Amino acid sequence: MDYLESLRVFRSVVEAKSFTRAADMLGLTAPIVSRAIAGLEQRLGSRLFHRTTRQVSLTEAAEHFYQGCAQILDALEALEAEASVQTREPSGVLRLVAHTTATVNRLVPLISTFKHKYPKISLDVTLTERPVDLVADGYDLGIVLPFMLSTDTTITRLLERMPLAIVATPEYLSERSLPLHPTDLTEHLFVTMSPSLRKPLLTFRIGEEDLSIPLKYDVASNNAVFNREMVLQGFGIGVVPAALVRNELSSGRLVSILEAFSIVDGALEIRLAYNTRTLLPAKVKAFVEHAAAFFESVS
Repeated sequence: MDYLESLRVFRSVVEAKSFTRAADMLGLTAPIVSRAIAGLEQRLGSRLFHRTTRQVSLTEAAEHFYQGCAQILDALEALEAEASVQTREPSGVLRLVAHTTATVNRLVPLISTFKHKYPKISLDVTLTERPVDLVADGYDLGIVLPFMLSTDTTITRLLERMPLAIVATPEYLSERSLPLHPTDLTEHLFVTMSPSLRKPLLTFRIGEEDLSIPLKYDVASNNAVFNREMVLQGFGIGVVPAALVRNELSSGRLVSILEAFSIVDGALEIRLAYNTRTLLPAKVKAFVEHAAAFFESVS
């Protein structure tokens, strides 16, 4: 392996924090990655990584070397792109991670229109609702909710805000008093998002002051669709994306509560996230521009 490729391997190991993940990202075997790092260490006369069976950490020499290495590789990518920008068509595999529930109504039309526009780009799409590290997990882009980003080294762009609605079944409300004021919610049970993702708390803006109501619950999950179904089964009041219960509200299976009161942070933000690089690969830049235009057209 030549010196330049060894630098690319070194950068991938640093950013992935793993020899195995770096190998997967580069399409190489783990032994090849290990040999490349060993050769680089021999050339530099310095150890670059502390390795155990569970983790990889940088030596002090590697921390300094990484900064210069990244600058050199970014500059080289910029020169290559400038030389071929007139003829290069976006291509390759684009690895995308997206929030399962928040993007359910948008993702298929977004991906299908993108594929028609850029047929040479292949897509590897992962749907999840857990936190992700774009670099370490090997993703080029994410369409995510803010809580999903486990690092602050990514660039994010707001795509859409999804308003939340407070809902319950008529049957549930017929057995209890209808909440007429936010303070009435203390007498009710909720189906909530898991506390690890969102605090079981609703904050309302009353005049110029905020009023926070702790939510009592027996059922919590990380999936809004599951929560909607549990609300429909009468297990409590739900706070869910309004778009997710539009049909149920229209049919009368669910009733909206406290519409006259404003919820603080009463919308979920769908954001496009990608890695901070001097120059975006053509396939990533194409998707960023397409996604921005797509969400603007449907908003």
